[in-house]
Amino acid sequence: MSGLRDATVVGVAESDKIGVVPDKSSLQLQGEATLNALADAGLKLSDVEGVFSAGFRPTEVAEYLGIQPRYFDGTHVGGSSFVVHLGHAAEAIASGRIDVALIVGGESGRSRVGLPAGFSGSHSSAQSMEGQFENPYGLPGAIGGYAMACARHMHLYGTTSEQLAEIAVAARQWAGLNPRAYKREPLTVGEVLASPIISWPFRKFDCCLVTDAAGAVVLTSLDRARDLKKKPVRVIGWGEGSDHQLISQIPDLTSGPGRISGPDAFAMAGVRHEDIDVAQVYDSFTYTVLTSLEDLGFCKKGEGGDFVSGGRIAPGGDFPLNTSGGGLSYTHPGMFGIFTIIENVRQLRGDFVNQSLRQVAGAKLGLVHGTGGKLSATGTVILAAD
Repeated sequence: MSGLRDATVVGVAESDKIGVVPDKSSLQLQGEATLNALADAGLKLSDVEGVFSAGFRPTEVAEYLGIQPRYFDGTHVGGSSFVVHLGHAAEAIASGRIDVALIVGGESGRSRVGLPAGFSGSHSSAQSMEGQFENPYGLPGAIGGYAMACARHMHLYGTTSEQLAEIAVAARQWAGLNPRAYKREPLTVGEVLASPIISWPFRKFDCCLVTDAAGAVVLTSLDRARDLKKKPVRVIGWGEGSDHQLISQIPDLTSGPGRISGPDAFAMAGVRHEDIDVAQVYDSFTYTVLTSLEDLGFCKKGEGGDFVSGGRIAPGGDFPLNTSGGGLSYTHPGMFGIFTIIENVRQLRGDFVNQSLRQVAGAKLGLVHGTGGKLSATGTVILAAD
């Protein structure tokens, strides 16, 4: 990054309401999140020069918001899209192409405002590769692909349902500290194991929520950030990767492209795994977390079950993970990646200083990691408190 400007996150926010919002469309939710994030930063819509979005075209989002961008990015790789956008936006700012970038995403995932019954997006249409080569054989969507990968991991490495359940329980414990989380009531390993099988080996509580929500992230240069309202959080390393689209074509069911994006992010940032103070790792399913931690290098392949056990990733543990409650207990409108960024920025700014159980004390370095498709694409970003 020598000779380039430091890119920083200066504003983050969700939509006014999250969870069940039956009276607002996806675009309305995104509009609210945008205005809230800009207010958090102390900036205006007229300051935004770059728009980054997935789901809706960035030109459509820009028109809805009344922005005429000189830079836009509609990279759409599922739930990892917004983490990938964070790296792209940082590059655009570092190079001087733009001064202020907006990343926004959200869906009416639960209430499905404006969506026809049964609509699930073009990825499952008869013309898609999934539609032609996987769906006719009965694979039950994303959950089927992740469940198949998880079953292989359990077979090869002895990973247990109890270990997966610890991920769900830790997420619920963090959610209990988050007043905006959709599910906050206590959850035990026994309750996870007693919940209904959805797609073996996944039970109900191994699977993410389906909610209505939107989130937005605002970036600018470090020089400009120091004149704004909130403590800036620098983007110091990022990576992205993909090694398949169809789950039937994944090179290794027990390993995803985090093994590509993670090392790139760490190398750019010049930090080590033990330097990370707080992490947000996409949790579409409990297995997503476990295999991602392995692929990122926090533990060896096959050791993820032991790594997440014993309360290690729960409040008070030595590896604070998904401190909002994640997609398993906080919110998950369809693509969750934007919310991993929001939570980690808040932790690094010390926004929860008056909530001592939720605030990770002294957090200076954070990692966000998104996964999209059926373990198909990942984005990894390392953030640093200024």
